[in-house]
Amino acid sequence: MRDRRRPVRIAAACATLIAAALMLTGCVNPFAPEAPHTSTPTNEQVDPSLERFYHQTLTWEQCGDRMGCTTAIAPLDWDDPEAGEVELALVRHVATGDRIGSLLVNPGGPGGSGYDFIKDSLDYAVGQPLQERFDIVGFDPRGVGRSSAVACLDPAAMDEYLYGITSAERGSDEWIAEVRASQTEFGAACEQQTGALLAEVDTVSAARDLDLLRAVLGDEELNYLGYSYGTFLGATYADLYPDRAGRLVLDGAIDPSLSENEVTIGQAIGFEQALGAYLDSCLASADCPFDGSVDSAMGEVGRLIASLDRSPLQGSDGRLVGADTFITAIIYPLYSPDSWFALDSLFESVMFGEADYALQLADGYNGRNPDGTYLDNSTEAFTSINCLDYEYQDDVAVMRERAAEVAAAAPVIGPYFGFGDLSCIDWPVPSEAVRRPIHAEGAAPILVIGTTGDPATPYEWAVSLADQLESGVLVSYDGEGHTAYNKSNSCVNEAVERFFIDGVVPAEDPQC
Repeated sequence: MRDRRRPVRIAAACATLIAAALMLTGCVNPFAPEAPHTSTPTNEQVDPSLERFYHQTLTWEQCGDRMGCTTAIAPLDWDDPEAGEVELALVRHVATGDRIGSLLVNPGGPGGSGYDFIKDSLDYAVGQPLQERFDIVGFDPRGVGRSSAVACLDPAAMDEYLYGITSAERGSDEWIAEVRASQTEFGAACEQQTGALLAEVDTVSAARDLDLLRAVLGDEELNYLGYSYGTFLGATYADLYPDRAGRLVLDGAIDPSLSENEVTIGQAIGFEQALGAYLDSCLASADCPFDGSVDSAMGEVGRLIASLDRSPLQGSDGRLVGADTFITAIIYPLYSPDSWFALDSLFESVMFGEADYALQLADGYNGRNPDGTYLDNSTEAFTSINCLDYEYQDDVAVMRERAAEVAAAAPVIGPYFGFGDLSCIDWPVPSEAVRRPIHAEGAAPILVIGTTGDPATPYEWAVSLADQLESGVLVSYDGEGHTAYNKSNSCVNEAVERFFIDGVVPAEDPQC
């Protein structure tokens, strides 16, 4: 029993595709050279307390398809390097041609596994020109996946947390009390299972890990491709280490100056606009479950969501589909126009009182397997990182005002996006974050990509980030879907690859 977790999980880029048939899995060049067995770190001067971290030698083991895997160590607490260690899992595909250096990739989240992203979906993550010239390195940030990871609930308890139904009327005192109790129990479980790591999974710490990885991979500067949340991680790195920021591309940008509530409003509007774009496309098809105008279809969707908020549907496994789970099922295909077809079946099945397809889509978003286990810890990591990265307040009157603002901005989806403060106001580790613009003064040019129809990271955020960064260069893509590089637009691909390979940025926004 819980509220929608705000901001929306900004899904790892490859997770935007709904079925295995749509996912571009790792088609790795079978003739690539084997990964070297060790990496030689840079010999740069660091604080003596950090020498054992910055000067460690990585030993790589073959881990399939000509890739190497290894584990690095980093300080648990960067302000107290003697307080313990965390492990950081890495996978690397070595350059197949004339090598420039390493290119680290983060797929988003927070909580997305860069390790899995590169190992399983290399060709989706980066194009062949970058695979030829760079060692492509995927990593799980602290708190995530194969690295030292946040742990909270067993699968049955996670089912209740993600799919449970709150009995009281949404927004009432009773509803708020139920949701808050659920979130408090979740946080307590995370603290019990995770320990001291829970206080150290913020993005600033992860950015300091990035600099460590740069050094132990032997690179004088960081070359980095960040999608979605990965843009915030990359921008944070550039702000901390502007002199070591090499070629950074930030695709599907987050505006770091926005509050949690402003992010929520932006995403509610973004997904509502994407829903409208889907309906416009759907209504032109004979198989569309709606008819009439886009406005009338949007109204019908709104009534369908509201009906599930009052009377959930039961799936064949006993789980219920209420409004929150239904919203999750709607959002998941909206990340990519290639997945919009799934919404036809979703809406049609729910109209006929069937819940299983909605559960299937929600399970895809939540990383739940058919047997009830979970693929990874992305839900735990998502909440743990966001609770440290944003500011939260516990004034219920303010929550209701903000929830009303979100509902007014996006009347169909917005009513189910509010009350995000409940996720973190009782978190075991209080947030000390202050959201602010990031300037990265003195950094080399940084490429920022924004898609005009991006539902999860609205285009305006990319414009804002490019303006904030002292050396930001905007590349706009006029299209739908979340992120733009290595999809179908040659203009974006050429801008990114020319920048990484030749160091050349567009003289002006190419308006792809």
